[in-house]
Amino acid sequence: MPSFDIVSKVDAQTLDNAVNTAKKEIATRYDLKDAKTEVELDKKSSVITLTANHSMSLNTLVDILLSRMVKQGIDGRSLDLTKEEYPSGPIVKKELPVRTGVDKEMSKKIVKLIKDSNIKVQASIMDDIIRVTGKKTDDLQEVIAMLRGSKLEIPLQFVNMKS
Repeated sequence: MPSFDIVSKVDAQTLDNAVNTAKKEIATRYDLKDAKTEVELDKKSSVITLTANHSMSLNTLVDILLSRMVKQGIDGRSLDLTKEEYPSGPIVKKELPVRTGVDKEMSKKIVKLIKDSNIKVQASIMDDIIRVTGKKTDDLQEVIAMLRGSKLEIPLQFVNMKS
């Protein structure tokens, strides 16, 4: 029986490359010349920490990082931008966690979308992935097209296609 998995993940090496190119651009930017800015990637916990003198520089850092990520092929929705910046002495910091895996809430939403589409497939939640099975490969491709067209808060990848 044909099946595929729905996941949400970011390649660690590509993310590291995006952060490094952002650091290079920040070092050459004239408007950030005197600002004490810093971008760090914690590879173990998948959190990017931004440090700047003030909020304007911090917003510029976020814009630079997002543009570099998009140029590297990483979806900008993979960063959780909802966390607020916080002061740490004379500087301002912001932590941007990298979203990996599909959480339970989003999994239920995706399964509901699949069931509401009336396509003859079954979707099952397995930890942080969703497995979709069906009798025809065309039905699975229909599900992929439907999910790509839907406006979800996280980027999805469709892997492990078996027929």
